[in-house]
Amino acid sequence: MDIESVSGNEAELADAVERAWQGADHLQVERDGNALVARTDVGRPQRVIIAGHLDTVPVADNLPSVRLDRGTNQDRIIGRGACDMKSGLAVLLQTSVLLTEPRWDVTWVCYDLEEVEESRNGLGRLARNHPEWLVGDFAVLMEPSNAVVEGGCQGTLRAEVTVTGRAAHSARAWMGDNAIHHVWDVLKRLEDYQPPEVDVDGLTYREGLNAVGITGGIATNVVPDACTVTINYRFAPDKDEASAKAEVARVLAGYELVWTDFGPPARPGLDRPLAQEFVRAVGGEPAPKFGWTDVARFTELGIPAVNYGAGDPSKAHADDEFCPVSDLYACSRALTAWLGNGGTSTADTLPA
Repeated sequence: MDIESVSGNEAELADAVERAWQGADHLQVERDGNALVARTDVGRPQRVIIAGHLDTVPVADNLPSVRLDRGTNQDRIIGRGACDMKSGLAVLLQTSVLLTEPRWDVTWVCYDLEEVEESRNGLGRLARNHPEWLVGDFAVLMEPSNAVVEGGCQGTLRAEVTVTGRAAHSARAWMGDNAIHHVWDVLKRLEDYQPPEVDVDGLTYREGLNAVGITGGIATNVVPDACTVTINYRFAPDKDEASAKAEVARVLAGYELVWTDFGPPARPGLDRPLAQEFVRAVGGEPAPKFGWTDVARFTELGIPAVNYGAGDPSKAHADDEFCPVSDLYACSRALTAWLGNGGTSTADTLPA
């Protein structure tokens, strides 16, 4: 955690990961910029991918990290990245180095630029530049999930609606037509919208359609002739891009929509044998992932994937971000148990 790695500044942490992996004889290490891949090659019939991102959102006076209440049930690590997702990286790194002969061949991935716009995403860059590095039968993304499996992820899209009027001096408002005053209908439709709960493969996803920004006006003495509302739709993985856009268009019928961003959802994928065995190994009841993660990218590559990691996702990006130490041990034991016998087990070295 104390190797600061805000998006775009991952080089020092990537160097440290590379050194750790190069010291492990059972791993073949590759690097593309500040994204790294380490692979076992023990001839197993299937290959799984364990991945996590190196970067964090900007520091908010919450580094260096601290550990509080050691030895109690409140034992926790506090600081930027504790939850999202240096704890997941710690589990990934320890297991990758200590587990020399896993049940399946494993591709371990640490990548950069996840917390910024999709076009810069390091996992996406690996998929474009070295698709052969990301071949696998199942993937686990070490995103914070309270140490239980979170299946799939929501899709996300953003759109803009612009309401127009006629500009005038505010002292002669009757000569104009105030666009901001007319935007109430858009906001009312969004307020009245009842987001559905959608069951997908046994998990219930809650959707949301919200105004997330509003702009209008050029000066405090001018009646504005335009007002734009930015809308974000988070939708269940039963929808594709066309059906998601159709739902927003239905709610805002009569308005022209400008689509500005789209991130595809991912279905849970829990019907696959490897996923089912993973759920049994880690325990707990699978939950839906609220939010978008790179499991969607793995899904686009034809690789079913789940989220599983230490920390409460509701603390991600918070100034008081923290991770319970017990989550670290729980995830480490579970990951080792799932990857099978052989090699050195983290469970042999971790306290109860």
